[in-house]
Amino acid sequence: MLVIKLKPLLASLGITLGAGAAAALISSGSTDIYADIAKPALAPPAIVFPIVWTILYLLMGISLYMIQTSGSPKRDRALKAFGAQLLLNFIWPLVFFNMRQFAIALMILILLWLAAAYMIYLFYKIKPAAAYLQIPYFLWLTFAAYLNLAVVLLNK
Repeated sequence: MLVIKLKPLLASLGITLGAGAAAALISSGSTDIYADIAKPALAPPAIVFPIVWTILYLLMGISLYMIQTSGSPKRDRALKAFGAQLLLNFIWPLVFFNMRQFAIALMILILLWLAAAYMIYLFYKIKPAAAYLQIPYFLWLTFAAYLNLAVVLLNK
């Protein structure tokens, strides 16, 4: 029987959605900047990003909840990995949009990609379903790396 602990679930969702909302608020001119830079042919319209990120943050929050409530002795290490990748996730838009340092943002994104891969690995060892919920995020980060690299090359 599945038992959902409401407070930890809401806290987990609050952490991920809160981090995303805070980054969006701090980089509030991102839509205008995105419109002004040269982008590759596969770049989606700006409206796609808040929709995709909201879904990803929800999945991340559910995954976080699953690890947080697992009781696994490996939980603390996995939670630290989650926190590290979430911090990099928060920093990336600030560097990309606010500072317009596209190459540095790409380096941060590569670190984020590696941190997310490590987090998924740790989550899998504890609860495979929690790791699987992170796969769309990992795929989106891969696509974001393509976009970021293209922006670096097209906006020299």
